[in-house]
Amino acid sequence: MTHAEEVQDVDDLPGEGVVELWLLSEASSRTVQEPVVGYGILDDAELSRARSFPTPGGRRRYVQAHVALRTVLARYTGQAPADLRFAREGSGRPVLRDAPLPRFSLSHSHGLVAVAVAARAVGVDVQRMCPPGTVEACLPRLHPAERDEVGRFSGDRRVAAFCRLWARKEAYLKALGTGLSRPPRADYLGDGDHAARPAGWSVRDVPAPDGYAAATALRGDVGPRGGGGGRGGHHRR
Repeated sequence: MTHAEEVQDVDDLPGEGVVELWLLSEASSRTVQEPVVGYGILDDAELSRARSFPTPGGRRRYVQAHVALRTVLARYTGQAPADLRFAREGSGRPVLRDAPLPRFSLSHSHGLVAVAVAARAVGVDVQRMCPPGTVEACLPRLHPAERDEVGRFSGDRRVAAFCRLWARKEAYLKALGTGLSRPPRADYLGDGDHAARPAGWSVRDVPAPDGYAAATALRGDVGPRGGGGGRGGHHRR
């Protein structure tokens, strides 16, 4: 059996204005969880990156996330996960080398992996709720209006507000292709209707397990039903 024959079902590509979101827990797949198996799926660049992590836990989480990404994208391309090849756009966003679609984004945090798939530039971020000290350390990096919003809360509500905001911010910066090389204070991603909100982007909170925050960003102005789930999204735990 060839690699191409191993993928039998091919999902339809997401429609315009749709983000399909896959959430996978560390225990959702033995293949994803087991680094030895994963090493047979990743390419040389991924293997080099995995081996650069100083701890077994870091290597395992990296392998888990990238095997999950390949497994999801295989459903849309009809290729086997190991056959997928990646490249970088000029902006730095990863893309599939041999196919213009789908566009995709990957995030992982403490045992949870998020993969977003769309027909346009897309970003996803998942964050485990952080310690209060992290919130206070990062507040000066935020847009002034974002600092004001988070500052209205205290305790657990302050942490939750910050983590939801930071997930939106990272999702947007991934979709933009800059990552955190663009100053986080440069763009408003708060809850309010602020003039500095990035024009031409739909940035949304999305459901996540307890103790996590997650968000997607999609290029283009999307109506209320788009940008955060598409066909209800795909959630795998």
